Amino acid sequence: MADSRIFPEIGERAGPDGVFGMTLEMKRPARLDGMAGIGVDRMGALADAAGKRDILRFENLDTDLPPPEVAMRITGEAARSDEDNSYLPFVGQVELRRAVARHVGALAGVAYDENQVLISAGGLSGILNVLLALVETGDEVVLTDPTYSGLLNRVRLAGGVPRLVPLLPSPAGWTLDRDALHKAVGKRTRLLLLMSPAMPSGAVLERADWEAVAEAAAAADALLLYDAAMERILYDGRAPLHPASVDGLAERTITVGAASKELRMIGWRVGWIVAPQALIPDLALVNLSNVVVPVGIAQRAAAAALRLPADDVRSAVAEWERRRDALLAELAGLPVVKPAGGWSMLLHTAALGCSGAEASKRLFENAGVAATPMDGWGERHGAGWLRFVFANEPVDRIRGCGARIRAALGVK
Repeated sequence: MADSRIFPEIGERAGPDGVFGMTLEMKRPARLDGMAGIGVDRMGALADAAGKRDILRFENLDTDLPPPEVAMRITGEAARSDEDNSYLPFVGQVELRRAVARHVGALAGVAYDENQVLISAGGLSGILNVLLALVETGDEVVLTDPTYSGLLNRVRLAGGVPRLVPLLPSPAGWTLDRDALHKAVGKRTRLLLLMSPAMPSGAVLERADWEAVAEAAAAADALLLYDAAMERILYDGRAPLHPASVDGLAERTITVGAASKELRMIGWRVGWIVAPQALIPDLALVNLSNVVVPVGIAQRAAAAALRLPADDVRSAVAEWERRRDALLAELAGLPVVKPAGGWSMLLHTAALGCSGAEASKRLFENAGVAATPMDGWGERHGAGWLRFVFANEPVDRIRGCGARIRAALGVK
């Protein structure tokens, strides 16, 4: 972990002495305008530096649930394989591409094959590659508010202009503002970059939402970039709904998935892009020109994990749902919005009279709770919110945190 006293938080500008004492007068590239740090790195560094085992780690999108046993076994075998110690094939191993095609095809109800699949070095790398391949400077990309700032940053890196559509909070959860969606999509819209369950809100898009997306995309002749990283992490009996299964979206949908969340293979950094055949040549060109593929050692393991029965993911989801429910019980009565899926939930600190940053500071210093403010993660639902990731703390550690949180925030 870098010493935060030496290295600034990601996204901060160098001071007047420049970098390592050099005084440099440099024009900052326009693509960095509007980009912000994600905050997680700072909170993680503070929690690590404290060295206290009793700090509740709600700050980082992480989980302590182990990857599938078969993935760990095959990774060990692959580390000794000359065939897996390779960049080749540049589009990803055939075994993994076939597993991805079957996996996504089964959820979407679309017959994909391995020639429509590219393997990327993690899901976010795949998203950036799609943006770089399809977005012209000044094109607009529609996302929800709130949205992970890493997605917003990647839109800007590719030269795109984010247009945010609010998610609406209620006691029952988050819903998409469909009227705002239609107003946000226009002549300059190139892509709609949507995630369900959304991160960090845990909002799940219903069929009527995807039908509204299909109508808006058709009107603008835009494409849908679907971030499927958490699509099976659903609570309260919900079933996955892949947007390509909705009329009018199959030919417009590019799916980017990853082994990091559902399969708990965070350190493997394996992602995938599944797209209509006509888009594959340009996507492959950018994929090859950026990071190429993840290490070969990781790919066979991801393929094996994708082929596991659905019980593997269902078991993990059941545990994460127990943790969600435990944290909801602890925060009962506070302005927290129930997530329908995913790993995190949001507290509206502005309703308590403070910013997310101030609330985060109070919780860390007075309650031993690491939670990250939402600065840069939205316009309407940004600085006045605080994010709790519940996937990395077991229920027995979550229980009892409500009293600590209320005391630190000065509420009953």
